[in-house]
Amino acid sequence: MRYSEIIATGVPERAFRTMVSEGLLERVARGVYRLADLPPLSAPDLAAVAARVPSGVICLISALSFHELTTQIPHEVYVALENHAWTPRIDFPPVRVFWYTGRAFTEGIEEHRVDEFTVRVYSPEKTVADCFKFRNKIGLDVALEALKLYRERRKINVDKLMEYARVCRVERIMRPYLEAIL
Repeated sequence: MRYSEIIATGVPERAFRTMVSEGLLERVARGVYRLADLPPLSAPDLAAVAARVPSGVICLISALSFHELTTQIPHEVYVALENHAWTPRIDFPPVRVFWYTGRAFTEGIEEHRVDEFTVRVYSPEKTVADCFKFRNKIGLDVALEALKLYRERRKINVDKLMEYARVCRVERIMRPYLEAIL
């Protein structure tokens, strides 16, 4: 829970500080706490970012890793925010923000439970289209690998891929690669 949520439930600030100092609560990230006796988090970075940036959506390499569509190891948590949204100040884990507008931000969002946190992640098809959209920032090789692994590891849904390619305005760029792998 976030610190503000804990205080809002009626826990006095002094009791909260005592719980932290006695080790009953552990700090997951700045302003985010959990009970210390719970099992370890399976994805602590995603959980911390989801708690700190509830309006954000996990995207690009972080989403590829979540869906197991890459061999890349994300060194930052990639987060999509709507244009002109508040920029989060997060010390740890490292976060890289990408700005999206309109349907490119709102389409393809899935909600998953990771430990006790709700994490918003783009669907595999939307993530592949996003990789082509941001190919100059993450590399064309990452986008091509994602498309190849999507074809190998999932039942390919060409209609959805092309729908998200249109939303991201990369249909003309993606089509030749998609035709080559089919």
